[in-house]
Amino acid sequence: MTASLLLAATKVDLAVFVVSAIAILAGALGVVLSRHPVHSALMLVMTLFGVAVLFLAQEAHLLAAVQVIVYAGAIVVLFLFVIMLLGVDQAENLAYEPLRGQRPVAVILGLLALAQLVFLGGAQWATGAQAVAGVAEGPGGNVPTLARALFTRYLFAFELTSLLLVIAVIGAVLLAKRRETS
Repeated sequence: MTASLLLAATKVDLAVFVVSAIAILAGALGVVLSRHPVHSALMLVMTLFGVAVLFLAQEAHLLAAVQVIVYAGAIVVLFLFVIMLLGVDQAENLAYEPLRGQRPVAVILGLLALAQLVFLGGAQWATGAQAVAGVAEGPGGNVPTLARALFTRYLFAFELTSLLLVIAVIGAVLLAKRRETS
Protein backbone atom coordinates (compact mmCIF):
# COMPACT_ATOMS: atom_id res chain seq x y z
CA MET A 1 0.00 0.00 0.00
CA THR A 2 1.47 3.31 -1.01
CA ALA A 3 1.69 6.31 1.27
CA SER A 4 -0.65 8.35 -0.97
CA LEU A 5 -3.44 5.74 -0.64
CA LEU A 6 -3.00 5.66 3.12
CA LEU A 7 -3.07 9.45 3.27
CA ALA A 8 -6.20 9.62 1.08
CA ALA A 9 -7.98 7.08 3.27
CA THR A 10 -7.00 9.06 6.34
CA LYS A 11 -8.44 12.27 4.86
CA VAL A 12 -11.70 10.50 4.03
CA ASP A 13 -11.86 8.99 7.51
CA LEU A 14 -11.21 12.40 9.01
CA ALA A 15 -13.91 13.99 6.86
CA VAL A 16 -16.44 11.29 7.81
CA PHE A 17 -15.57 11.74 11.47
CA VAL A 18 -15.85 15.54 11.36
CA VAL A 19 -19.19 15.51 9.54
CA SER A 20 -20.57 12.84 11.89
CA ALA A 21 -19.30 14.65 14.96
CA ILE A 22 -20.90 17.91 13.83
CA ALA A 23 -24.20 16.09 13.19
CA ILE A 24 -24.02 14.39 16.59
CA LEU A 25 -23.25 17.61 18.46
CA ALA A 26 -25.90 19.61 16.58
CA GLY A 27 -28.46 16.88 17.22
CA ALA A 28 -27.57 16.63 20.90
CA LEU A 29 -27.85 20.38 21.33
CA GLY A 30 -31.14 20.30 19.44
CA VAL A 31 -32.48 17.62 21.80
CA VAL A 32 -31.64 19.69 24.84
CA LEU A 33 -32.50 23.15 23.54
CA SER A 34 -35.63 22.44 21.48
CA ARG A 35 -38.85 23.68 23.03
CA HIS A 36 -41.11 21.26 21.16
CA PRO A 37 -40.86 17.57 22.19
CA VAL A 38 -41.40 16.30 18.65
CA HIS A 39 -38.50 18.42 17.41
CA SER A 40 -36.36 17.03 20.25
CA ALA A 41 -37.19 13.49 19.18
CA LEU A 42 -36.27 14.26 15.57
CA MET A 43 -32.98 15.77 16.71
CA LEU A 44 -32.38 12.57 18.65
CA VAL A 45 -32.77 10.66 15.37
CA MET A 46 -30.07 12.85 13.83
CA THR A 47 -27.77 12.16 16.76
CA LEU A 48 -28.36 8.41 16.56
CA PHE A 49 -27.71 8.34 12.81
CA GLY A 50 -24.43 10.19 13.38
CA VAL A 51 -23.40 7.58 15.92
CA ALA A 52 -24.33 4.84 13.43
CA VAL A 53 -22.05 6.44 10.83
CA LEU A 54 -19.22 6.39 13.36
CA PHE A 55 -19.91 2.69 13.98
CA LEU A 56 -19.69 2.11 10.23
CA ALA A 57 -16.38 3.98 10.11
CA GLN A 58 -15.08 1.56 12.74
CA GLU A 59 -16.40 -1.38 10.68
CA ALA A 60 -18.85 -2.34 13.42
CA HIS A 61 -21.65 -3.10 10.98
CA LEU A 62 -23.86 -4.97 13.44
CA LEU A 63 -23.75 -2.10 15.92
CA ALA A 64 -24.55 0.39 13.15
CA ALA A 65 -27.55 -1.68 12.06
CA VAL A 66 -28.76 -2.07 15.64
CA GLN A 67 -28.29 1.67 16.19
CA VAL A 68 -30.47 2.53 13.20
CA ILE A 69 -33.09 -0.21 13.54
CA VAL A 70 -33.53 -0.33 17.31
CA TYR A 71 -32.67 3.14 18.53
CA ALA A 72 -33.35 5.48 15.61
CA GLY A 73 -36.28 3.35 14.51
CA ALA A 74 -38.12 1.65 17.32
CA ILE A 75 -37.17 3.70 20.37
CA VAL A 76 -37.70 7.12 18.78
CA VAL A 77 -41.01 5.95 17.28
CA LEU A 78 -42.01 4.85 20.77
CA PHE A 79 -41.01 8.29 22.12
CA LEU A 80 -43.09 9.99 19.44
CA PHE A 81 -46.01 7.65 20.17
CA VAL A 82 -45.90 8.54 23.87
CA ILE A 83 -45.54 12.27 23.12
CA MET A 84 -48.58 12.24 20.87
CA LEU A 85 -50.61 9.90 23.07
CA LEU A 86 -50.09 11.73 26.36
CA GLY A 87 -50.14 15.23 24.91
CA VAL A 88 -46.88 16.35 26.50
CA ASP A 89 -46.35 18.73 23.62
CA GLN A 90 -48.45 21.34 25.43
CA ALA A 91 -46.83 24.12 27.46
CA GLU A 92 -46.47 23.73 31.22
CA ASN A 93 -46.04 26.22 34.03
CA LEU A 94 -42.48 25.63 35.27
CA ALA A 95 -42.94 27.89 38.29
CA TYR A 96 -45.57 25.53 39.72
CA GLU A 97 -43.98 22.81 41.82
CA PRO A 98 -46.41 20.01 42.79
CA LEU A 99 -43.92 18.38 45.19
CA ARG A 100 -42.23 20.84 47.51
CA GLY A 101 -38.49 20.42 47.70
CA GLN A 102 -38.19 18.18 44.64
CA ARG A 103 -35.66 20.42 42.88
CA PRO A 104 -33.04 20.43 45.67
CA VAL A 105 -33.47 16.66 46.04
CA ALA A 106 -33.00 16.25 42.28
CA VAL A 107 -29.80 18.34 42.39
CA ILE A 108 -28.44 16.27 45.29
CA LEU A 109 -29.28 12.97 43.55
CA GLY A 110 -27.73 14.24 40.31
CA LEU A 111 -24.51 15.17 42.11
CA LEU A 112 -24.50 11.77 43.83
CA ALA A 113 -24.90 10.02 40.46
CA LEU A 114 -22.09 12.13 38.99
CA ALA A 115 -19.84 11.22 41.93
CA GLN A 116 -20.60 7.53 41.36
CA LEU A 117 -19.72 7.84 37.68
CA VAL A 118 -16.42 9.52 38.54
CA PHE A 119 -15.69 6.82 41.13
CA LEU A 120 -16.59 3.98 38.77
CA GLY A 121 -14.63 5.57 35.94
CA GLY A 122 -11.38 4.89 37.78
CA ALA A 123 -12.28 1.27 38.63
CA GLN A 124 -10.62 -1.73 36.99
CA TRP A 125 -13.30 -3.67 35.11
CA ALA A 126 -11.30 -6.59 33.75
CA THR A 127 -12.08 -9.64 35.87
CA GLY A 128 -10.43 -12.41 33.89
CA ALA A 129 -13.63 -14.48 34.01
CA GLN A 130 -14.48 -16.75 31.09
CA ALA A 131 -17.13 -15.50 28.65
CA VAL A 132 -20.49 -17.16 29.22
CA ALA A 133 -21.74 -16.78 25.63
CA GLY A 134 -18.67 -18.14 23.88
CA VAL A 135 -15.49 -16.83 22.38
CA ALA A 136 -15.93 -13.55 20.50
CA GLU A 137 -13.07 -14.29 18.11
CA GLY A 138 -12.61 -17.16 15.71
CA PRO A 139 -14.68 -18.81 13.00
CA GLY A 140 -18.07 -17.30 12.35
CA GLY A 141 -17.36 -13.97 14.01
CA ASN A 142 -19.36 -12.07 16.58
CA VAL A 143 -22.77 -12.02 14.88
CA PRO A 144 -23.34 -15.82 14.86
CA THR A 145 -21.97 -16.07 18.40
CA LEU A 146 -24.32 -13.33 19.60
CA ALA A 147 -27.29 -14.85 17.75
CA ARG A 148 -26.56 -18.32 19.12
CA ALA A 149 -26.38 -16.98 22.70
CA LEU A 150 -29.44 -14.77 22.33
CA PHE A 151 -31.71 -17.38 20.76
CA THR A 152 -30.59 -20.41 22.78
CA ARG A 153 -29.24 -19.65 26.24
CA TYR A 154 -31.02 -16.31 26.77
CA LEU A 155 -34.18 -16.97 24.74
CA PHE A 156 -36.52 -16.92 27.75
CA ALA A 157 -35.17 -13.57 28.97
CA PHE A 158 -35.37 -12.17 25.43
CA GLU A 159 -39.01 -13.22 25.03
CA LEU A 160 -39.89 -12.04 28.53
CA THR A 161 -38.45 -8.62 27.72
CA SER A 162 -40.57 -8.35 24.57
CA LEU A 163 -43.67 -9.38 26.54
CA LEU A 164 -42.99 -6.72 29.19
CA LEU A 165 -42.58 -4.06 26.50
CA VAL A 166 -45.91 -5.01 24.92
CA ILE A 167 -47.62 -4.90 28.34
CA ALA A 168 -46.09 -1.45 28.98
CA VAL A 169 -47.42 -0.09 25.67
CA ILE A 170 -50.89 -1.53 26.33
CA GLY A 171 -50.83 -0.01 29.83
CA ALA A 172 -49.85 3.40 28.46
CA VAL A 173 -52.70 3.29 25.94
CA LEU A 174 -55.22 2.30 28.61
CA LEU A 175 -54.03 5.04 30.98
CA ALA A 176 -54.26 7.62 28.21
CA LYS A 177 -57.77 6.48 27.25
CA ARG A 178 -58.88 6.58 30.88
CA ARG A 179 -57.61 10.18 31.24
CA GLU A 180 -59.56 11.26 28.12
CA THR A 181 -62.88 9.88 29.41
CA SER A 182 -62.63 11.39 32.91
